[in-house]
Amino acid sequence: PDGSTVAFDLLGDIYVVPITGGEARAIDSGLAWSMQPRYSPDGSEIAYTSDAGGGDNIWIMAADGSDKRQLTNEDFRLLNNPSWSPDGDYIAARKHFTTTRSLGTGEIWIYYRNGGDGIAVVERPSEEHQKELGEPAFSPDGRYIYYTFDSTPGSTFVYAQDSNDQI
Repeated sequence: PDGSTVAFDLLGDIYVVPITGGEARAIDSGLAWSMQPRYSPDGSEIAYTSDAGGGDNIWIMAADGSDKRQLTNEDFRLLNNPSWSPDGDYIAARKHFTTTRSLGTGEIWIYYRNGGDGIAVVERPSEEHQKELGEPAFSPDGRYIYYTFDSTPGSTFVYAQDSNDQI
């Protein structure tokens, strides 16, 4: 957020590097697979996806990699794509649901930064829904959460869709 550092993931580890370049420094590494780091609006923390607790959940750590804590506690409906609200109080994430399609679909859930069960803000259209729904991002004023949604007809994912016409 201050324009001085970039956080990124590489092969399951999270690094920071000065925006001007230089040597990257690992702030989360080891056996756990961690990815999708997102700075909090004030730059003091990073939300990220990690399987350090078993399945993919949303975690928060200080920007220097200290004070890691698990925010969500799912063991089957895994979470990814964390997005901070502009005030830094909430994190939206995609909760993954599998169906007959191995890639499954998602719902958008929101969690208070200090914990809790979270609430669904965008649910799947039906139990059978197999199309993409995910990648939340807050609007700059925090009033809206934008997300991707495959709005083509039907509830079944089609691998050979015309991406220039319908998606």
